[in-house]
Amino acid sequence: MSRLSPVDAAFLHVEEPTVPMHVGSVMLFEPPAEGVVDHDGFVEVVGDRIAGHGRYRQRIRQVPAGLDNPVWVDDEHFDLTYHVRRAGTPAPGGRRELEDFVARIMARPLDRDRPLWEAYFVEGLQGGRFAVVTKAHQAMVDGIHAVDLAHLLVDPDAMPVDERGQASVPAPSDLRLVADALLGSVLNPAKVVRGVGRGVRDVSRTGRRLTETAGALAVTLTRVGVRPAPPSPLRAHVGASRRYVMVETELDDYRRIRSRLTRGRYVADVTINDVILATVTGALRAWMQNRGLPVTGSSSLRVMVPVSVVDGTGDQLTDSSLTACFIDLPIGENTPSMRLHQISFAMRQQIESAAAEGVDASSLASMGGFAPPTLHSLGARLGSAMTRRLFNLVITNVPGPQQALYVEGCRLIETYPVMPLGRSQGLAIGLTSYDGKVYYGLTADRDSMPDVDMLADSIHEALAELSSAARSARD
Repeated sequence: MSRLSPVDAAFLHVEEPTVPMHVGSVMLFEPPAEGVVDHDGFVEVVGDRIAGHGRYRQRIRQVPAGLDNPVWVDDEHFDLTYHVRRAGTPAPGGRRELEDFVARIMARPLDRDRPLWEAYFVEGLQGGRFAVVTKAHQAMVDGIHAVDLAHLLVDPDAMPVDERGQASVPAPSDLRLVADALLGSVLNPAKVVRGVGRGVRDVSRTGRRLTETAGALAVTLTRVGVRPAPPSPLRAHVGASRRYVMVETELDDYRRIRSRLTRGRYVADVTINDVILATVTGALRAWMQNRGLPVTGSSSLRVMVPVSVVDGTGDQLTDSSLTACFIDLPIGENTPSMRLHQISFAMRQQIESAAAEGVDASSLASMGGFAPPTLHSLGARLGSAMTRRLFNLVITNVPGPQQALYVEGCRLIETYPVMPLGRSQGLAIGLTSYDGKVYYGLTADRDSMPDVDMLADSIHEALAELSSAARSARD
């Protein structure tokens, strides 16, 4: 039995039916060259991967009268087949059908009476392919006691296993829970919730909590003063339904843009991440214009970007940290190359500020193995713990391995994060680069942003616009 940290407990307390606090992933696989991978076989694979990771077999138990934070206890009736489910898409089994499936299941809150995760084995896709869709609560995936299931599936050596193996411990009685609460520090859950988001004054305090809770999560918060985020069409009442869109782009396109549009003293400081943010900026600009919304020279939209920062080795997830960067995207800037340089300058200031605060921000790099799903989960935790008045949108961009990975002989061909929506925030964007591609996962509120497909198309257009500017720069 272990007690939830104040931050983990807060993720449970602030969850609402229309704002579930889980993070997901979508992985598409080619069928194996020989044999068949079916649902039963996939259940066995998941069982093997989580066998030594007790958090996947634990549920949350509330302390009577709310005397203390809830505790993790072993689920004595754990049923793997409840969590690993079989699903299919209607014909023709294309991208749109898979996106609709992901949107439906991600809108549903997880069952609090069971371990807080699910995995879906999705059949019926074109070309004999299949997909694995995972979802796990933010209170569960903290990078220390649990990493994301997608991380474990592709990289089973992601973290040390529990020494106690699969032996379950009987759940404690209410009397035991009350006694432990009285002997320990008595916390007021309502106070925990208030501490999660009270504006700029509480942001640094929340960052310290996250650092203490996740250990590997070193949070650097830039000083944005008391100035709230600018007005945004993304601010909306979030309903219970979702839209989800997947966008695939080529990593080499971003590399060419970077090499051709960057010159001068700070050329080495312009990163692929900057080019991606410039692409998103152009896409949001086009989306607003297509909606008929006013876009002036001073228009901007503030994003919170959890940036993965490593100590130079990049071998273990525990060597990583996350730095929260607040960037005002220059939506009103008409020239794509100028948008890139403005974003690069702003990011460079953020990273230098992080270094001044003692965080090693010398490199932005990929982890070993397949850490992106876990880092996306940690990024979502970071965004959810902050007051929403500071930013309009969360964008997580995590670099992954640039070689093909396999699960039971099946090649992973595409991978997309599924980020949660915050209260009053109608869009979240997650990106993962893998095996020569950059994959965007766009999660949107169905009612306030039914035209998220338009934004997806605008990503391709904005990337083409930057590519055209890069060609002109060399002509």
